[in-house]
Amino acid sequence: MIVQYGIWCFDGRPVEVHNFWQASQILGKYGPDGLSTSFEASLGLMCGAFHTVPESPRATQPYVLPTGTIVVWDGRLDNRNELIPDLDGRLDRDSADVELVAAWFQQWGPARLGSLIGDWALTVWDPNHRSLLLAKDFLGTRHLYYRFGKGRITWSTVLDPLVRSSESSLTLCEEYLAGCLAGLPAPHLTPYNEVREVAPSSYLLVKDGRTIERKYWDFNPSKLVCYRTDCEYQAHFFDLLRQSIRRRLRSEGTVLAELSGGMDSSSIVCVADELIAAGDADCRDLETISYFSASEPDWDEAPYFGRVEKRRGRTGFHIDVGSCGFFRFAYGPGSSSLSPSVMPKTPPDEQIDQVFQKSGHRVLLSGIGGDEFLGGVPTAVPELADLLVGCELFRLAHQLKKWALAQRKPWLHLLAAAAQDFLPFRLRAGDAVSKPAPWIRPSFAERDRYALAGYPERIRFSGARPSFQHAVGTVDVLRRSVAWFSLSPSRLCERRYPYLDRCLLEFLFSIPREQLLQPGHRRSLMRRSVRGVVPDEIITRKRKAFVSRAPLVALRQEWESLVRPKQFLTASLGIVDQALLLRTMRDARDGRETPLLPLVRTVALECWLRHLATERIPIDPEFAELHAVEIPVLPSPQQKGGERDEIREAGSRRAR
Repeated sequence: MIVQYGIWCFDGRPVEVHNFWQASQILGKYGPDGLSTSFEASLGLMCGAFHTVPESPRATQPYVLPTGTIVVWDGRLDNRNELIPDLDGRLDRDSADVELVAAWFQQWGPARLGSLIGDWALTVWDPNHRSLLLAKDFLGTRHLYYRFGKGRITWSTVLDPLVRSSESSLTLCEEYLAGCLAGLPAPHLTPYNEVREVAPSSYLLVKDGRTIERKYWDFNPSKLVCYRTDCEYQAHFFDLLRQSIRRRLRSEGTVLAELSGGMDSSSIVCVADELIAAGDADCRDLETISYFSASEPDWDEAPYFGRVEKRRGRTGFHIDVGSCGFFRFAYGPGSSSLSPSVMPKTPPDEQIDQVFQKSGHRVLLSGIGGDEFLGGVPTAVPELADLLVGCELFRLAHQLKKWALAQRKPWLHLLAAAAQDFLPFRLRAGDAVSKPAPWIRPSFAERDRYALAGYPERIRFSGARPSFQHAVGTVDVLRRSVAWFSLSPSRLCERRYPYLDRCLLEFLFSIPREQLLQPGHRRSLMRRSVRGVVPDEIITRKRKAFVSRAPLVALRQEWESLVRPKQFLTASLGIVDQALLLRTMRDARDGRETPLLPLVRTVALECWLRHLATERIPIDPEFAELHAVEIPVLPSPQQKGGERDEIREAGSRRAR
């Protein structure tokens, strides 16, 4: 993993060195393996290394080609062996990812970015054409923020340098704040209008005074996989699952995997164990970390992850999250967060930080995506919509009957649910916009109805299959979830998601829907494929319980600090009606039924805005106006006009 910070003054001015000194104070926390810099006329680049793959230390970044082109690669290239033959034998399997990517880009340019499979963010500076390219993988697993201003562009892996080095005021992004209250903000947004993030599966090209933003890859709706037997689907799926996990085990150290005792995490751990035992994984070992609550009656995960540990013959790290879980609303003294995605630390968070600091793990495997794409949510809507569009009326009637019996719902209700996705989202029954949380002000809800609804997409009769459109819409939801995770210097690790592998998703989107999910049988393909690998107790267990007590406990414990201010910032910004919000908070505290998830997100946003004020960032009380945000600037070094050689030497010393 590489964190980066760069400035290009496209008006020809030389970059200011003191900006890089300021950035080094931040990036140094994320690049413990050394800082390095590169300057060329009006461009400057700084990289902080955090090696997570074996080949990474073999090439220093920024990587400079003989042509003068500068490349920064933050990521893991999964199909490196497939790309090497196309590079005319210039590189081999011992080459670092950045060397392969630089040679590939020099040969093909941005037109073939879709050939790079893995989790990555890419920066390419071409001095001959005076162009800058910023790009990200299809999912957006890496952060790459940028900001235009005063004849230059500044970009960074971490948000803080772009905000704290701001020479002018920033304004809060209303759509981003609305996203915080619903299905999370769009992945190209940040809390500030002036700072944006490169969108997933897209690149930003700055050249000749013009900025081009283009999507370079998307899923192919015409790709279909049809086999004769279920066994063929099982074999193909299991091969792709093994490949995905093998790709994410590529590490120079021991990999850590989250183990919750559910189907997704247990499958990752059990398949990884088989790969390591067979010598088919490029890592030292795999350890697990599990979360449980001894005080939460509905969160009894220990027997299940304990069953996997028994099968492995060893115990992993166990974190008791207590009665509040990972919920804390108020930021403690010394906290610093310029984004609401950086939540207040809880005691369990501090325990997890200690695990990473003591063990030295650099890679964390997560089961995110399994539920969403492998039939964990038992809905018949995509399948019924396919049959409806295809006018397969007899089969539609048959499936409606089977699903109605399995879910104990009238078949007419199921048909209506499948049909309403073809309507504009404002006309759908029970839509989030038609019934926003009662404390959300109508004017705010009207302006940001799309973000508050979770960015719903209308299913089209023409074009791709409805089930394919549903799947791609779910990818967008997961993109927002992945973008919500921020790097933390106290828990520095690279998150990897086996169920969000591009090749695996392409397969899942191209097979018949009934392979994934059948009436009364969740995760049909998954359960059939991992039988014999995952303990039977995990395969046959019921769906894990949803824990809802923790945020209520946290609300009661922090009640006095939450209601102390006479004027809530969310109210002064025109987002909420404070009286209605307080009434709902009291109802939740007293155990009365409330819309819990919207309430938790509203209170969390309120607390972050209060924290922002403690960072000496005054906020205009009129939300309809642009809110002036004064960002504190980091102190410059004593010799503010130091030479570039001093910066280079400092980076070299850290690298040594």
